[in-house]
Amino acid sequence: MRYQPFPSDLFVKNRQKLIAELPPKSLVLISSNDIMPTNADGSMGFKQQTDLFYLSGLDQEETILLIYPDAPEEHLREIAFVRETSELIAIWEGHKYTKEEANQISGIKNIQWTSNFEGILKTLIYSAESIYMIDNEHMRNSSKVETQNARLVQEIKDKYPLHRIGRLAPILNTLRMKKESAEIGAMQKAIDITESAFRRVLNFTKPGVWENEIEAEFIHEFIKMRSGGFAYTPIIASGANACILHYIENERECQDGDLLLLDVGACYGNYNADMTRTIPVNGKFSARQRQVYLAVQAVLNYATDIMRPGVYWVDYQKAVEVFMENQLIELGLFTRQDVENQNPSQPLFKKYFMHGVAHHLGLDVHDVWDKYKPFQEGMVLTCEPGIYIQEEGLGVRLENNLVIQSGVNINLMKNIPLDWEEIEDLMNQ
Repeated sequence: MRYQPFPSDLFVKNRQKLIAELPPKSLVLISSNDIMPTNADGSMGFKQQTDLFYLSGLDQEETILLIYPDAPEEHLREIAFVRETSELIAIWEGHKYTKEEANQISGIKNIQWTSNFEGILKTLIYSAESIYMIDNEHMRNSSKVETQNARLVQEIKDKYPLHRIGRLAPILNTLRMKKESAEIGAMQKAIDITESAFRRVLNFTKPGVWENEIEAEFIHEFIKMRSGGFAYTPIIASGANACILHYIENERECQDGDLLLLDVGACYGNYNADMTRTIPVNGKFSARQRQVYLAVQAVLNYATDIMRPGVYWVDYQKAVEVFMENQLIELGLFTRQDVENQNPSQPLFKKYFMHGVAHHLGLDVHDVWDKYKPFQEGMVLTCEPGIYIQEEGLGVRLENNLVIQSGVNINLMKNIPLDWEEIEDLMNQ
């Protein structure tokens, strides 16, 4: 693996936290993700199911985790099933976990080959009353692709119809929202890699370069520094492209006088960074660009200050929107009187700021969350206000990653240039 292994204590602790929330006689089953196909014999590569990684650290296909705290024999209370290798697999695909390696990574003593799963499950399941499993219950999920875990749920329902099926998502989502120090450390590493690439791009960007060339500068630095690659499809948006929130074509030539919006993050050890910076292609902000930039930075500072333990996301978003509304008035985009006469269901600020200002970050870029639970110490969230003025072909977004604290929040991106003067200085060295 490219990344330094996590201490197995992290995954032991994560399992202990889950076990503390389970009702008696509960058996937990989680499967790894599929390797998704492209066409012919092609594949997209492997991305581990994040709940399984959170509980075991095992980063390999055809893996199953079984947790049964009330199993009658101690050695059956935690079992990890991993793919049995062979000389042929080693030649064609490379190294796979040995049982000893899977034990060292996960802290699970009982490691079995995946081929033994059905037989062992059958000996345990009849003493269990509930089977807790997962499906993708993220509130932003819109995928129509059937997952390996969805197939496993259906298989269990068919074979054991009288058992109660429990939902793991409400438990694991709550646990995963609050990060352990080792998790924050992995995100900091991903952010440090992102910083290095951003500084490289500041030196590279000038009129005439193409968005895809800038994307190449990022991935070069990411891979060189042992990142797993992009945490998500990067947005390299120059000029009016910055007003397209999910612009990912990255195919335009950057022009003199453009702003360039960079929404990019590295992945390290399956944990993610999520950075946005906006820079002038020619190394110099115009007066209007600087005015809009400073307005977004003011919102960023305000939103950072009010992200506090006990605050609910819904209230947080509304407070930022009120602050943003005042900034948009100062920019001359509408007047106070316009606001007083607006349709409350279609507020004027939505034309220029139409997205959420924060989301949880971790093993998933849009990490699991519950918008109706308050912020707590140890949660890691993005803070990402933006202003998009389509009629001016001008878009600015700024984004940091914050660890919530009872005092001053920890800005994991404090070393990544943000102030417009510093950005200009670095681009013109």
